[in-house]
Parts: sequence; structure tokens; C-alpha cells
Amino acid sequence: MTRRLPVEPAPGPLEGYAARFDDLFGARAQRDGFRRYLEGLLLPAERNKTLTALANTEPLKGAQRREAQGLQWFLSESGWGPREVNERRLGLLFGEPATSASGKGVLVIDEHGDRKWGKKTAHVGRQWLANIGKTENGVVSVTSLWADEGVYYPVDFEPYTPSHHFGGGKNDPKFRTKLKIASELVGSAVQRGLPFTAVVADSFYGEDEGFKRSLSELGVGYVMALKPSHAWWHKGDEIGSPWEAALVAGEGWEDERHPGDWSKVTRSFRDGHEEQWWALEVDVGPYGPDKDRRAVVATTDPQRLPEKKTWYLTSNLPHPGSKRATESELLAPAGLAQIVRLYGFRMWVEQSYKQVKHVLGWSDYQVRSDLAMRRHWQLVCCAFSFCWWAYGRLPTEEPTGTEDAPATEPAGRGKKEARGILARSFEGGKGVVGAMDHAESILEGVLRDAPAAETKSAARAGVFG
Repeated sequence: MTRRLPVEPAPGPLEGYAARFDDLFGARAQRDGFRRYLEGLLLPAERNKTLTALANTEPLKGAQRREAQGLQWFLSESGWGPREVNERRLGLLFGEPATSASGKGVLVIDEHGDRKWGKKTAHVGRQWLANIGKTENGVVSVTSLWADEGVYYPVDFEPYTPSHHFGGGKNDPKFRTKLKIASELVGSAVQRGLPFTAVVADSFYGEDEGFKRSLSELGVGYVMALKPSHAWWHKGDEIGSPWEAALVAGEGWEDERHPGDWSKVTRSFRDGHEEQWWALEVDVGPYGPDKDRRAVVATTDPQRLPEKKTWYLTSNLPHPGSKRATESELLAPAGLAQIVRLYGFRMWVEQSYKQVKHVLGWSDYQVRSDLAMRRHWQLVCCAFSFCWWAYGRLPTEEPTGTEDAPATEPAGRGKKEARGILARSFEGGKGVVGAMDHAESILEGVLRDAPAAETKSAARAGVFG
């Protein structure tokens, strides 16, 4: 067997992480490119993280330098598979106590749009880019993320290809809608054996009957948003929407001590603050606690129903104590507090935009082919996952918890020591402090203001234990 030639190691713990992928790269140049690409993504940069920025060369003339050309070859021409790298990345996360997936987490489905110009780039087209709120020329990717109170990370992604790329348009057998892609991502997670309580998504997915039906066929629970305008057929004098049900219930509200049909739900966050919400189980029309589908309204003010602080949700999770709860073997019962808790994890998508998609350069690729695009996205996911991998290896101090400052960390995930320990742990490495200190900054941004302790319901505390 031919001995593999060594490569220039990555700084500090990044080398230990990168070495776990070495058997997936057949050539020395590939192993080196993997390290250099991750270094470039993790280092702070004033420019967008294009190939010249990752190689730390000039924006225009620097594209012809050996460092930039090497990364271009690694991304576009070399022979390695992003799927194999993704499976290894997830295997490392699942194998660590700090990042292992538990059945209490959720699978968040969302999409992201990148502005891209020209006509020859794979998947490009004039389409709605939800994250910028307008129709532009760009590329849209559908993503799945796993999240619980303590951690989140991307699981899979798949680009959406507009119909004009296919000879038969939308009738072409190869054309897939975003909803179809989302169903396939959930199916992939189920096939992988990834544990999660429910799929969580916004109203684009929650309003689609086909998508909800596909989740039910997979035996998967869901908690998804409905539009405030969501309604069903009804007679003129009957309630015809969750919003109308909330209005009627609001009339029965007197005060916190006499809430009528509303149940108190307290949402706790990692930064220590709490928000008091109120939840309503809608029992009218096609929804009800004993029916296959439930509708829940959650708000901070049952009388005013403020637009930005009111959620209209639908779920197929059985109501505790219902006949479905005793008959279902796949879906765990969920009361109002659990429904609100699960949907609250969708905020991790916003963290994803800040960390994976902004800081690490998800949208900064300057390549045209489908394969190169997928490889860039996978490398960004690897860089982000390295931060969690390194975080899980920091020395821990078990949370002691006092009456004044109770410990809210999930079991098995202790508090980490103070900022700077990464730099101290590999003192002497050239350029190490900058790269690893920035990686810890990413972690601090992820952890700050994230939802922490499980949501508790004063009205139904006995239901969830």
C-alpha cells in the first residue's frame, strides 16, 4: 500500500477535525485544499468569501495566483463527493455528546435565496428570494436543520431548479417543486434514522396539503405555521378560521387570573429572559384536540393579537389524553406548551442566516456548475460543524445551579470555560489565535439569545412532566 504524503496541517483543533475526512480524498492536493478552504471560511475577512478572499490574494489579479487556482481546482475539478463528506460530517456530530441528536429536537425546513446574475449558472432564474423579500435573479436552496434547546446544525440541502431549465417545463419528469424537495429532505432524515419530534416550517409549507400529507405518510409529526388568513368553508354565522376562533376566545378573556379558554405558556431563553405567552386550542371546523389535525393560536396578548407576536399553527401531534394519543405508535402526544416549544425552534433558521449564510459565506461562491456549488455549500457546513465539534471538546464545568441562578443547560451539555481558552490550548502556532478565536466568536453568536429551557405550561404542567 502506497504511503500517503503528508500535507501542511491546519491550525490547532482544525487539523484534528480535518484529519477525520482524509480517507474521503484520494489525492494529497485534495486533502490540502480541504484544509485551506476551511481555514479561509473560518478566518475573519473584510471581503466576501470568494476564492481570492479565501486564498488571501488580491480580488482580480490574485485569481491567477497558485493559491487561488488550487482552491478553484479543488472546488470545481477534483474528484471528491459532497454526499460522502456530508455523511462524515453528520457522523461526527452525532457521535459527540455535546451535539448528538435526541428525540426532543426538531427538523426545521426552510429555503434560502442567493442573488446571482447571468444565465449559465446552474439553477439560476428570476424567482422569489424569501430572505430579501423580492423577486430577483438568483439561486434558491431548500435546507433541513436539526435543532433543540442547546444546539443546531444543517443536515441536508438541495438546490431548486426553475422550470425553464427543463425541456418540458413544469411537466418535465425531472422538475421538482420546493415542496417536493422538502418532502425528500424529510424522507432522507427518516431513512438516516435522525431522531426528531416534529418537522417545523413556516406557512409556505404549512398551507400546502400535499406536503402535510407526505409527512403523515412518512409517519412524521409536524408543527407548522398557517397564514392569518387561513380559513375553511363554513356557513355565514359560524367560525371559519383560527383567527376568528382567537377573536371569540379573546372576548372571554378577563385577566391573567380569569383567562377563559387561554392557557399560560412561559417561553424561556438562553440569555435568561422569559416571555409569557398564551395558547388556545382551536376546536372548530376541521381542527380539534380529538381530530387528525389540530390548530393552535399562540400570542402575547389574547385581546389584541399583535401581528408579530401571534402564531397560527397546525399540527398532527395527538392531544394528550385523546384516543389518538393511545393509538399512535409513531407520534408523541403534545399539549399546548409542547406545540409552542417546538415551533419556537424555528428561530434557529434566523441564526443560520447570520452564521452559516452570512459569516461563513454561503452565498459568496463564484462558480457555475451544480457540483461546484454543492461542494461550496458542503464546505460551509463543515466549517460551521467544526465550531460545534471544537466546542464539545472544550473543558467543561458542570452547571451547579442556585436558587437565584438555576442551571438551564440540557443534560450532558455543561458550561464551557471563558473566552480565550482555544487560543491558549495551542499556544505557539503561527496564525492560530486569529482563526480559532473567530471560530469561538461564531459559537458565542449562535448560543446567545437562543431558546433554552423547555417551555412550561402553568395550566398543563402535569401533562409534560
